[in-house]
Amino acid sequence: MARKSLDWPTGVEPVGKSIRIRFMRNGKRCCETLSYPQTPQGIQAAAGIRAQVVQLAKLGMLTDEKYVELFPSTSYAQDTRSPLFGEYAQTWLDSRDIVIGTRKNYLWALNIYWMPHLATTPINQITSMKLRKIITDTEWKSPSAKRNALLRLGSVLKSAVRDELIPRNPVDSIELPRRNKKAVDPFTREEADQIIAWLYENLKWQSQIYACYFEFAFYTGMRPSEIMALRWDEVDIAQQSAHVCRVVANSAVHERTKTGRSRIVLLNSRAMLALRNAREIADSRAKRNLAFPESRYVFPPAKIAEFITQSSTTDRYFKTALRKLGIRDRPQYNARHTYATMCLMAGMNPAFIATQLGHSVQMLLSTYARWINSSTDWHELDKLDRPSEKGQIGTKVVQLKTTTI
Repeated sequence: MARKSLDWPTGVEPVGKSIRIRFMRNGKRCCETLSYPQTPQGIQAAAGIRAQVVQLAKLGMLTDEKYVELFPSTSYAQDTRSPLFGEYAQTWLDSRDIVIGTRKNYLWALNIYWMPHLATTPINQITSMKLRKIITDTEWKSPSAKRNALLRLGSVLKSAVRDELIPRNPVDSIELPRRNKKAVDPFTREEADQIIAWLYENLKWQSQIYACYFEFAFYTGMRPSEIMALRWDEVDIAQQSAHVCRVVANSAVHERTKTGRSRIVLLNSRAMLALRNAREIADSRAKRNLAFPESRYVFPPAKIAEFITQSSTTDRYFKTALRKLGIRDRPQYNARHTYATMCLMAGMNPAFIATQLGHSVQMLLSTYARWINSSTDWHELDKLDRPSEKGQIGTKVVQLKTTTI
């Protein structure tokens, strides 16, 4: 009888020994049970909470976060709370189809720089100001490390925007450090040919496969990871082409490329010669009944393995050739740069070269601008040395007249 005698305001009602309030939110009926006693004071407090909720709903301010703040024990909280950054980043990374090297790069950047500060932070509470505070308090190893860490974080939060967990990416308003590009340092064509010749002359038996490997590298521009993973069934001798569709990373073959897109590389005469030599070595291995004689891979290592698992295998032969020839030491990856610059200086179409390398044209132009210009610079300068059709004199004529005065 005591419960019935109490004055219950609109939307406030008894439930068990507690009090429940009812209200509308986003066009839906909601109800929440409060741990107030069924007394005049408890009823008044519940009515006050309901009035606050109704007002916030009218103003469009009853967000999920505010709802959970007002009713922390609600079952609705489990459905509406924003995921923690650590939870979301791990789920996001697990869902991505990326090579191991890229995955490790993300893990390194996230674990070193962001997880210590953001792992337990709801993703919708990460603001630009919060990130700026973290950036200020962090001792960065280098501007490049800072840039890389921000780019990785930006990728995660960009997906959070697409998943409608946050309205905007807080990294977008933060200025990235300028990229310090490593100087492209190719070999000359003469140096490349000297290296290839030395390897053919000095490597014996099965080890000559590495001479074939580097001739192919210098004259296709393929990445080392792509050459190591190239199989005979992806080579079309008749069409003089190779299908690049897999890479070797962390000692394993992955059925994808660095860019995620396969491509067809057209093979010139030097690349075809490297393939013919590699085929002869493979046939010789088969006759001798050596380990993995029928390897599917074009450039299998001389020792017991079906494919080259890491670049250090070929690197020691490459460095030995450089040392013996007195050629300045550079990474074997620069064989790729050598091919690109040789093509550009020969006047080949940049769009074709970019396709061969698996680059965008923009990336090719920005990376090798020096060699694109150098192939035409002297031709342009020569225009000054020729008299024009309007009777003006060129620089050679000027020089002749001034020296005779």
